Amino acid sequence: MVTHMPVITPAEGANAVEEQAPASARRPRSAVSAGVGLVGLAGLLSYLLLARHAPQIAAALGIDWGDRGPLDGPSSAVLSVIACGLPMVLWSLFVDKVHRNPSTGIDWSLRRPWRETLDISLTKLAGLWATWALIAFTYAVMRYYWEGNYAFSMKLLEQVAPWLLLVSVPYMLWLDRRMIEPRDGCYQFGRCLLAPGQPVDGRAIGHHLRAWTVKGFFTAFMLSIVPGNFAALVTVPMTEVLANPYMTGLWAINLLYLVDVHVATVGYILTLKPLDAHIRTANPYGMAWVAALVCYPPFILMNGGPLDYQVNGSDWGHWLAGHEGLMIGWGVVLVMLTAIYSWATMAFGIRFSNLTHRGIITHGPYAFTRHPAYISKNLTWWIGSLPFLVTAGGWIEAVRNTVLLGLVSGIYYWRAKTEEKHLLADPAYQAYWNWAQDHAAVPRLFAKLTGRKRPLIRLEPDPRVGPVA
Repeated sequence: MVTHMPVITPAEGANAVEEQAPASARRPRSAVSAGVGLVGLAGLLSYLLLARHAPQIAAALGIDWGDRGPLDGPSSAVLSVIACGLPMVLWSLFVDKVHRNPSTGIDWSLRRPWRETLDISLTKLAGLWATWALIAFTYAVMRYYWEGNYAFSMKLLEQVAPWLLLVSVPYMLWLDRRMIEPRDGCYQFGRCLLAPGQPVDGRAIGHHLRAWTVKGFFTAFMLSIVPGNFAALVTVPMTEVLANPYMTGLWAINLLYLVDVHVATVGYILTLKPLDAHIRTANPYGMAWVAALVCYPPFILMNGGPLDYQVNGSDWGHWLAGHEGLMIGWGVVLVMLTAIYSWATMAFGIRFSNLTHRGIITHGPYAFTRHPAYISKNLTWWIGSLPFLVTAGGWIEAVRNTVLLGLVSGIYYWRAKTEEKHLLADPAYQAYWNWAQDHAAVPRLFAKLTGRKRPLIRLEPDPRVGPVA
């Protein structure tokens, strides 16, 4: 329990006296249990083994498999996402009982008459369908979404769109009867469209549109990388994996990225109130969006962009060739760092999402640092790419690559700060922030190295963020 939170207002600025807020030694409770991610991991790995050894399993069961190989196609990749997500949903409902959380905004004892909420539901459906129409229009106009890996996303979304429209009707009618306050941002947007000129809550509409922008942008991206990521692990021969320490390390790293991609994809899809996985608030700060979007296509600044730090470079396998012992140690470090990165995603369970607040996570790697994913990811880039070593261009190219990777790491630091600015509007994150400063390993290490402790900065309420559900 936080006993004191010093408030540093903009007026006080840099002249404010730094003060460390005392914090309880007990870590604040996480919004998601560790079991959610673990059962998702188990489901994914089980399906991966099934897909990889499908011919052998079919033969053992007396099934005529013909000349078909492993289940490595796009449809199988979609099933792997379901295999990851379904156990997490079941655990959340039957073990954690998340549907009973007050933060869902649902009172299951409510059974309003249909006629009492019908107008609200129809208005919300208008707002929801109009939102989907805006997303579909953006997909259709942006040629980028119909090329390369994104073509799979568009084909899949085309197939599920009619079903989403159909299911949304009974879902909305059922849910609104039980919502404590069903007139949310979706309702406000629908009312704005159906009754122009009538008073509406502009802040709620802004939150609704930001949340669906996040969902529309990142869902398409995550779906686009699922098939290739999955197929590579299903089809690669184990003889190739075990050929040398470098190939073994790459396989392990790709497996960990598979976990990250699948859990994140499930998270973007399942933004549902009955699962308490809805988007409470979407980041309202423009710089937060800039910092995040430059890390993803089509806006990405790395990987061929102006901040590409691998020009005339190579990776650890090239530079450590011939030094097997060193290569094994290097690979172990990279696998461990990637495992932390994947663990950080897995800790969110069905709530992973960029640029949003869907509950504060305090367990797993978040017990050691507030930003385990960013720290581990950037360390893997530095250790894996060794930007100060180049195959051509001499020391100038080496300096250039090193500086550019430094700028990339700076962007991730920027992302961390803009995310914290958003989350600090929630007292739950303030409590976690304060606890981490005193008890988490990484903040304590930095405090020891720098000789100073950072105070908890409790910002004045920002109307752009809005109330946290």
